[in-house]
Amino acid sequence: MKFILGKKLNMTKVFTVDGVAIPATVILAGPCKVIAVKTPPKDEVASVQLGFGSKKKLNKPQAGHQKGEKFQYLREFRLREEKEEFKVGQSVLASVFEAGDQVSVVGVMKGRGFTGAMKRHGFHGMPASHGHNRPKAVGSIGSRFPQHTLKGTRMAGRMGGHNVTVKNLTVVDIDPAQNLIFVSGAVPGTRGGLVKISGTGKKKEAPKLYSATEVKKVETAQKKEETTEANS
Repeated sequence: MKFILGKKLNMTKVFTVDGVAIPATVILAGPCKVIAVKTPPKDEVASVQLGFGSKKKLNKPQAGHQKGEKFQYLREFRLREEKEEFKVGQSVLASVFEAGDQVSVVGVMKGRGFTGAMKRHGFHGMPASHGHNRPKAVGSIGSRFPQHTLKGTRMAGRMGGHNVTVKNLTVVDIDPAQNLIFVSGAVPGTRGGLVKISGTGKKKEAPKLYSATEVKKVETAQKKEETTEANS
């Protein structure tokens, strides 16, 4: 099973040899280290705890648990099979993934503050005619029985700030030297926010990409053509 912790950096686009632009999110993945390994029957589930990021100071319980390390984030990943072997102190780098791997990314959604039901839950709203002057009203929120609003009723309230999982994203490129992973599409969270990346076990055919130097050559050639056309 493949997994790693990372930090969302920014969005960009990568170009295939056919000239197709693929929107991608750049993630600084690792380096991480295995802090603890949980195995049944001593523990309820088989999981691995990873440490990521750096912190200047830790309290005594955390310092004792990390055994000399000073990681800012500690997160656990459940193992699909108990036979998988991990050792405490083992390093987990971005190179564990390959281009074409299908991954699931978990991040904390951006906070939207107090929002209405239309934005928060996707309500269509009331009709804009026939005597209505509150098109964004929620409408009925309960019946005569049981004389109170049921828990979980979709209403206006605070939106965002919770974990969101995006599944079946594709790793389009990897830069092991800088610990960067390029994931197709958007990833939840803010810039600099923590994300959990775990492999799904599925794989797609990796797209053939232009290298950065080749992209620069193409851009310079296009600029030269534009200047010559403008001058002529």
